[in-house]
Amino acid sequence: MSVPVLPWAAAFAAIAAGLVLLRLLTSRRYARGRPTRLPLGADGIIVGAGPISLPPDSAPGTRQPAVLLLHGFGDTPQTLAHLAAYLHDHGWTVRVPLLPGHGRTLGEWARTRAADWLDAARTELAALRRQHDAVALVGLSMGGALATVLAAEESVRDSASGTRDGHTARIVALVLIAPYLAMAWWMRTLASLHRVIAPVMPYAYAGGGPSILDPAERQQNLAYGVTTPRLVNELAYVVRAARAALPQVTIPTLLVQSRFDNRIRPATAEWALGALGSPDKRLVWIDRGGHVITVDHGHEEVASCVNDWLATHM
Repeated sequence: MSVPVLPWAAAFAAIAAGLVLLRLLTSRRYARGRPTRLPLGADGIIVGAGPISLPPDSAPGTRQPAVLLLHGFGDTPQTLAHLAAYLHDHGWTVRVPLLPGHGRTLGEWARTRAADWLDAARTELAALRRQHDAVALVGLSMGGALATVLAAEESVRDSASGTRDGHTARIVALVLIAPYLAMAWWMRTLASLHRVIAPVMPYAYAGGGPSILDPAERQQNLAYGVTTPRLVNELAYVVRAARAALPQVTIPTLLVQSRFDNRIRPATAEWALGALGSPDKRLVWIDRGGHVITVDHGHEEVASCVNDWLATHM
């Protein structure tokens, strides 16, 4: 005599099978799509996604001022290429590192942590400060959050010691371009539940539409456009650290924000300006472009106002 299958058991089995299929299809989709759209070079880095180093044009022995540019979450130095070239043309030595895990394979990207990105940014900044008389710090999106943490650490050190290490350059200015200082509710949920969600949904799309409105620049962008639940949790850690660091920043700070940013609301930029501890701070609005405004419509205006701020604070 056969035993009838309980309805709830059948439903559970169907759901489980569907989740397994969803995970399989999602994983295969991204594994298959990466090599064709984002081919790797011989160095294991996506072609065009490598670090940018623009040395001084001045005579040997001249210690030209330097600027460190930090890119965003899941992105590459390519998003800062226009700004890097503009600042170099105006007399700055420029360094744009490729943060750990970024611009490589999805597997490498998925293994990195917030601590890796922060440590890499600190190392790059320390190297420039040893080689130059003055250094500026510029961050885009998550790079802005990382830059905020580094600037706060510098301010706290100066306040505690009362003196500056004569062997390292001072940080003359900070620029935060569309700094990632808040997360949408669905991203906060994904971050908090990442251990539960990841076994079923190993990858997640970036929501909210394209972050670059210029179709030509959007086509050239080298970001995956995909992340993992655990990486969203790592991003949440950076956001919390940057928000806590804002009141400790005393370095002159410029915020640059598009009114049409689909990642960061205007209210967040206004809140960040008020939270900054620096007495010398300013918020500049860009009336074109989306979130990645360094390559979007109006990127020339962004580069000009960043250069003006850095030059003023030399």
